[in-house]
Amino acid sequence: MTAFRNGLRRMAGERGPSAPRRLHELDALRGFALCGIMVVNTWQHTCDRLEHPARNSVDWVVDSLFQAKFFPIFSFLFGMSLVLFLRSAGDRSEHPRLVLLRRLAVLACFGAAHRLVNPDEVLLPYAGFGAMVLLPASFLPDLMVLLAGVGATVWGVGHGGGGALVSGLFLLGMAAMEFPLSERLLAPAFVVSTVLAGGLVYLWIASSTGGLLFFRSAYTASGVACSAAYGTGLLLLLRTRLRDLLMRALTPLGRMALTNYLLSTVAILGALPLLVADPTRLSVPALAVAVLAAQVAFSRWWLARFRYGPVEWLWRCLTWLERVPNRRSPVPA
Repeated sequence: MTAFRNGLRRMAGERGPSAPRRLHELDALRGFALCGIMVVNTWQHTCDRLEHPARNSVDWVVDSLFQAKFFPIFSFLFGMSLVLFLRSAGDRSEHPRLVLLRRLAVLACFGAAHRLVNPDEVLLPYAGFGAMVLLPASFLPDLMVLLAGVGATVWGVGHGGGGALVSGLFLLGMAAMEFPLSERLLAPAFVVSTVLAGGLVYLWIASSTGGLLFFRSAYTASGVACSAAYGTGLLLLLRTRLRDLLMRALTPLGRMALTNYLLSTVAILGALPLLVADPTRLSVPALAVAVLAAQVAFSRWWLARFRYGPVEWLWRCLTWLERVPNRRSPVPA
């Protein structure tokens, strides 16, 4: 873990604007992933309520370009955030891993409560995999974490996803803190992942009448490739004139990802009668865009007054077993 901590200090403690910029870009990536997950969750809740849904163009677009294409980004960032938290906890506590375990236990409680209304939610399994995989991995050498992440990800893709894929992406996120991708490799990575994603999506569609395992493997592989293309594509856009616009929208959304994720469930369940009654399924992207726009506005308003989102603040208080100051000091006139 020493090497991880040294890498984090290079990232979060170095002087100059590059380190804060990278951290804000992680928030933007998280917000971007949340957008895709909102579309997928809205579509899944709608289709689950239909007895015999007739597939249309909206179903095809969501299934091909959104479904299983954004949770890999979220899983990868979850591994990175664990390392960031361990570094922060190490500055405050002599037992940072125990604090992390308590943090994951609180997340599991949030997930268990969320499952009462959304049985397919991910917070509870993320907390479980975090405790079973990431916490032990924090004792391992950096190279071993990287190799374990590659191996688990390949195994998970070959077997159609599941816990191995999530664990592998967690570990790759941890390793990325010590072996960061050079900015010069963003463009080549985007091109390669885009071409690979297009080929795998085609292969998945073509194999839909073939063997089940091959079909599932192609589907999972296309999801990982698409997530890499989406993530690197966004990072490239953040180096253009669109940066300020994208950061203003995505960074607040990502900083309050847990709050917005839970609020999304409320919005989806409240709108289900409308969603189910719409045979075109156009109400799915319409609702997702409307909810996300409202969440961006709410997140920007909230973070101008508070340091953490409401659920993020509660999570932090329960993790440290103390009331954490949240309200920002007023700016002098």
